[in-house]
Amino acid sequence: MALKHEPTVPYHSAQEALRVLETVARHSTGVTDAELARQTGLTAERLTTLLRMLRREGYVEQIADGAYVTGAALARLGSTHHREQALRDQLQHTLDRLRDSVGAAVYISRYVDGEVTITQYADGPATPSVNEWVDFRSSAHATALGKSLLGQLDHNGRRDHLSRHKMARLTSRTITSDKLLLSRLEAQPPTVPVLDLQEYAIGTVCAAVPITAGSMAGCLALSLPVEHAHRLRQAAETLNRNAAPVLLSLAI
Repeated sequence: MALKHEPTVPYHSAQEALRVLETVARHSTGVTDAELARQTGLTAERLTTLLRMLRREGYVEQIADGAYVTGAALARLGSTHHREQALRDQLQHTLDRLRDSVGAAVYISRYVDGEVTITQYADGPATPSVNEWVDFRSSAHATALGKSLLGQLDHNGRRDHLSRHKMARLTSRTITSDKLLLSRLEAQPPTVPVLDLQEYAIGTVCAAVPITAGSMAGCLALSLPVEHAHRLRQAAETLNRNAAPVLLSLAI
């Protein structure tokens, strides 16, 4: 199985943020924004946006003279001790803020050893998570996150997955034709969120955007009660615009 690497907007943003962070890390006593712009080649406007995100995530801090130094979050992730827990904590912090900004439950999903896996999520009383009435591992054909992950695989990887998981009809809207599903996955632009309009469960709509990091397919997803379906596309676009911090945490 191979991944189809088609860089998305969050991917480019994460790469730029990583470039800024690496530059800051090389200056232990601090570096000014003017010097950062010169060394990274980024415009002042773009750099300001990235620095705002890096400060919010705790990766950089601004000291008394206005220069930037690495922050506590980077130190925690850079430590060999408890790195896995530090990464989970950092991602949870980001997911909680995403949940609040999009007004929906949000999820990180990865394609691990040929299966769809939700690794972390953030929900709340006003943003309930999806009721997993059918195992997500066997319902990738019907969920936004499953289709996003399958869309990142090559043709053989998709075929292999579908050969191991019967495409059951979960609602009247579920696609059960592998030919139709494969054609839709092939036509799906990587920069456009994948949607699930009550294909997995009546009463729930979902969206997912890719966050491929390294050799593993991944995605960010959100779910909304169907009465909030009118917010789905806007929420998905917000999720996509704010996916870079998740990608950055996975890349560090």
